[in-house]
Amino acid sequence: MTTNEGLSDAERWEQGMTVRRQVLGDEHVDDSIANTTDFTADFQDFITRVAWGDLWSRHGLDRRSRSIAVITSLIAHGHHEELAMHFRAAMRNGLTVEEIKEVIIQSAVYSGVPAANTAFRVASEALADEF
Repeated sequence: MTTNEGLSDAERWEQGMTVRRQVLGDEHVDDSIANTTDFTADFQDFITRVAWGDLWSRHGLDRRSRSIAVITSLIAHGHHEELAMHFRAAMRNGLTVEEIKEVIIQSAVYSGVPAANTAFRVASEALADEF
């Protein structure tokens, strides 16, 4: 069972916005909303309902585990523009800098040393206040 079973799209959006704010922080979400255009509005609605209202609201994994999965996937696929945001989200979800470092090192074997090298650069910038 998921926490979105039987919810309307509007209720999934509300649940998604709550989770999105908890994971990414109000400032990031407020900036995303402020930068929404007619062109991107449907996408913002989609990610709020589906990524945050459905996926991140499921019971199967805790948020720490979801953060590890997301960081690993972003590193593996070279989605560096999302890494900084998700490194900070991982800290909100209870990961330590040491644990994030270990996730990046783990990814070096499975995703490649260059990908891990870039991830360390992004993490160093995104988490500079934590060192």
